[in-house]
Amino acid sequence: MFKNILLATDGSEASAHAAELAVNLARTHGAKLTALYVVDPYPYLSIGETNPLGVQAYMAAAQKHAAQAHAKVAALCGAPDVGVKLEARMAENVSAASGIVQTIKDEGADLVVMGSHGRTGIARLVLGSVASKVAAESPVPVLIAR
Repeated sequence: MFKNILLATDGSEASAHAAELAVNLARTHGAKLTALYVVDPYPYLSIGETNPLGVQAYMAAAQKHAAQAHAKVAALCGAPDVGVKLEARMAENVSAASGIVQTIKDEGADLVVMGSHGRTGIARLVLGSVASKVAAESPVPVLIAR
């Protein structure tokens, strides 16, 4: 039924549960799994000149967090008797929801799996602002894991 599953991950506990579900669905359906980590390339606006070293440090830390989140998913995919093909991607977008929806279209995903709450600060106190926006804007079904 599903050929290409997109897992939106940020390394949080909720996305770890979503990863387990996504890997199991990919194994069951023989689908490719794409793990996506979205980073905001402009996390803050500063007054005056932008410090290029600060931006470089921020992006290096974001790449490290993405690699850690992807490693967790890769470990699930590489477990014995799983055999799920994984593609790890990092996207830059000011809005995580927009980055996920754009990747759905770019990758031709036919299902999105994501956690109900991630690392989005105060905005996550409701269902999860990213999860609710993706569910509203996605052209394909969205499975939100709690």
